[in-house]
Amino acid sequence: MLPEMLEIDGSQGEGGGQVLRTSLSLALAAGKAVRLTKIRAGREKPGLRAQHLAAVNAAALVGQAEVTGASIGSQEISFRPKAIVPADYRIDVGTAGSTSLVLQTLLPPLLMARVASSLVLEGGTHNPLAPPFEFLAHAWLPLIARLGAKVEAKLDRAGFYPTGGGKIRVSIEPPKKWHRLDLLERGELRRRRATATVVGLPVHIVERELKIVKLDLGWKKDELRAGDLGDGRGSLANVLTLELESEHVTEVVSGLGAKGVRAETVAHGCTSAMKRYIEAHVPVGEHLADQLIVPMALAGGGSFRTLEPTLHTRTQLGVLAAFGIRAEAKAEENGAWRIDVSGAT
Repeated sequence: MLPEMLEIDGSQGEGGGQVLRTSLSLALAAGKAVRLTKIRAGREKPGLRAQHLAAVNAAALVGQAEVTGASIGSQEISFRPKAIVPADYRIDVGTAGSTSLVLQTLLPPLLMARVASSLVLEGGTHNPLAPPFEFLAHAWLPLIARLGAKVEAKLDRAGFYPTGGGKIRVSIEPPKKWHRLDLLERGELRRRRATATVVGLPVHIVERELKIVKLDLGWKKDELRAGDLGDGRGSLANVLTLELESEHVTEVVSGLGAKGVRAETVAHGCTSAMKRYIEAHVPVGEHLADQLIVPMALAGGGSFRTLEPTLHTRTQLGVLAAFGIRAEAKAEENGAWRIDVSGAT
């Protein structure tokens, strides 16, 4: 049996915001009070930053939680949820703070509610070190649907660093019945697509990135396209997204341009990641892996094959263990790994 107030070390594993977000999500889903200490202790600016505080406040709103210590720079908070309240929420993450990371905090507990909810999230939709909108819509949410839920996400407006201003709308229908997901094979290849987009930057960047995709991966001309993400509200932005759609899963790899970084460097980073995925012959990519574990646990368990677990994935396993949820990663042949997740109790 878990203690009345579960103690979570925020410096464990990758030691960043993921421990915080996963702990909040599981605390809401389990109705369990938690105290997080050493939040982001190893970062250059430790403690809560604006986007982490936005996640805390959003989780408190959804769970009618009593919170102490929720302020910029705080390295310790206590979080006591009362009940998950399904409703129509509008949450401003602030400037270019990641909307996808706030969604990944709130969605699992809202899937535990008995009635539908909706979210309007404003902030950044394409951020460094956070899943872009395309990852949510094309890789993650289709697998959430296979667990029994119906979640639809729409990009109203893209938001980039530093101005943000993006908006996504999410409708959430909790499962009438949860389904176990075992994702051990990709199945047949159905589609490949590379989309390069610039906002306020020369179009030759798109051309150079797509040329690298063609050379590195051998993708055909009709699989390469220029995208449109709006005016960016004054931001200068470059996004390259690679999608490999198979029978059972879609892998999404994305790269963001940055000042002083050549288009070819951005493209090579994406193609290298996609090559690793293709050559591993596993269904679940390294970034999708850590985002599947919590929903799988809530659904009653599941399993999947993936690449060697990243530090983020290992961190997820550690946080789940603190909540009494068993999840195990085992190496298989040829560099593949299998992760088995038991159901939350």
